[in-house]
Amino acid sequence: MDSFKEECAVVGVYNCQNAAKLAYYSLFSMQHRGQEASGISSSDGKKIKTIKNHGLVTSVFDEENLKKLSGYAAVGHNRYSTAGEDSMLDAQPVFARYDLGEMSVVHNGNLTNAQELRKKLIENGAIFQSFMDTEILIHLIAKSEKKCLQDRIIDAILQVQGAYSLVFLSRSKMFVIRDANGFRPFSLGKIQNDDGSVGYIVASESCAFDLVNAQYVRDVQPGEMLIFEANKPPQSLQIMSPTPHPCIFEYVYFARPDSKVFGRTVYDVRKKMGIELAREKSIDADIVIPVPDSGVAAALGYSQESKIPFELGIIRNHYIGRTFIEPTQTMRELKVRLKLNPIRELIEGKKVIVIDDSIVRGTTSRQIVRILRGAGAKEVHMCISSPPTISPCYYGVDTPNKEDLISARMSVEQICEYIEADSLVYLSLQGLRQSLECGQSDSFCQACFDGKYVV
Repeated sequence: MDSFKEECAVVGVYNCQNAAKLAYYSLFSMQHRGQEASGISSSDGKKIKTIKNHGLVTSVFDEENLKKLSGYAAVGHNRYSTAGEDSMLDAQPVFARYDLGEMSVVHNGNLTNAQELRKKLIENGAIFQSFMDTEILIHLIAKSEKKCLQDRIIDAILQVQGAYSLVFLSRSKMFVIRDANGFRPFSLGKIQNDDGSVGYIVASESCAFDLVNAQYVRDVQPGEMLIFEANKPPQSLQIMSPTPHPCIFEYVYFARPDSKVFGRTVYDVRKKMGIELAREKSIDADIVIPVPDSGVAAALGYSQESKIPFELGIIRNHYIGRTFIEPTQTMRELKVRLKLNPIRELIEGKKVIVIDDSIVRGTTSRQIVRILRGAGAKEVHMCISSPPTISPCYYGVDTPNKEDLISARMSVEQICEYIEADSLVYLSLQGLRQSLECGQSDSFCQACFDGKYVV
């Protein structure tokens, strides 16, 4: 994977003992969706407490501060900035006191009309402490003339556009909302408590359920609000007409392979992407190797379909941060070499097929080709298990500007020359959809590949 920033992870836990600890483990399992900051708010029915800070989940939380987050309900967030700036004021959850009491909110996504709403609110006297889209929702709720929080949230939601998976926590209730397009994944699970009662969890990915022994129930539906309150099953309200356009790139890169996203297992889809790529593009080579970790499943599929042996020819150092974090080109290239190391004995004298999920800027791909040539590869063929990325995302993914996307300004032949490969092939958009076993009626958002934006 080459220089995409990810969107965030959210979790909500209700009617569970040690809800904050369950939120902690859930955030830990979704660390791949954001490494900049982490936070949890919990409620004991009387007061909401919040702890958040820069860093990974394990560095922000320990046993001592988790004990401070007592209560039966909690919301949590892992942040990678898609809107706002890198400051503690932009970390979530966002906590507020207002005329109805206390509230904490976590948000995954981007509001496409955020600047317009912010300007109107400021003109009407609102004072913002952060640059986050999420704070806009707090102001809209506080200014609403509706009498109860549920109606105020709905009132606010109907004023915003874009992508959002939201969890609101009051002192006694939890509200969950997914945008009408269902851009980002959002799943509902059930937890069996020790006393026999049932608790509930919502999370950006179903992999969060496995670690806390929760049972996947279903996805939160596009345009749906779920209301959780004591001694009642979750109440479902369809507050917007659903127009599903789930993000196809979740399957390509973002989601963990062991997650179930939009009704399909990610690992299975990625493996099929490799199978389709092998069917579309036949290459004479000695071995197939993945760019770890996001290229592994597709490389397995390519190997099985092509009958070319699969090898783990590149080993990843998991203790090195993601390469896009570094601001300069030189540092990004250095971090690629720190993170990825070839096994010379597997590569030397071989014609190598390298499987990666995407090319964004091209920096990482060029470094990988150079690393393999340095290890003695006879030929290096770069195969990408998705179509060329030609457009930025405005729905919760911090992609580069269009001019920084190499596929938006170069042909495949030019990119191949730039990354110094012997050949470069991409999976077609039709092949990607075939991997998902979807027809023309399945309306995935694929704007990053075709430039056609839903909102």
